[in-house]
Amino acid sequence: QVQLVESGGGLVQAGGSLRLACAASLRTFRMYSMGWFRQAPGKAREFVAAVSRYGTTYYADSVKGRFTNSRDNAKNTVYLQMNSLKPEDTAVYYCAVGPKYYSGTADSSTFDYWGQGTQVTVSS
Repeated sequence: QVQLVESGGGLVQAGGSLRLACAASLRTFRMYSMGWFRQAPGKAREFVAAVSRYGTTYYADSVKGRFTNSRDNAKNTVYLQMNSLKPEDTAVYYCAVGPKYYSGTADSSTFDYWGQGTQVTVSS
C-alpha cells in the first residue's frame, strides 16, 4: 500500500518562505515522477510542480522562479521549497505519485496516489 506523508505547511507572511516535504512509503520510489498540486477554497485543484524520475523539474507559470521542486531518492522524499510567497499561494498542498515516464503534464488524473494535504496560509 502506498502512503504519502506531507509536512511543512503553516502560516507565513507575504514574502516569506516555507519548505514542504513528502515522504513516500513506496519501494520503487525512484522509478516514478512526483508532483505537487494545490487547492484553494472554491477553486479547482491545480498543478504546481513536478519532478521526473530523472530529476527534471516542471513548474506552473504562477510559481516559476519562486518555487523549487527536488527529490532525494535515498530518503524516498520530495521537497517543495517555496520562496517569495504571495497571498494567492494560500491553499491545501498535496503531493502525488505520477507516471514513470513524465514530461510535464499538469493533468491530475495521471497521478495515482495522493497525500493527505498540508495547509499553507500566506497573510498579506
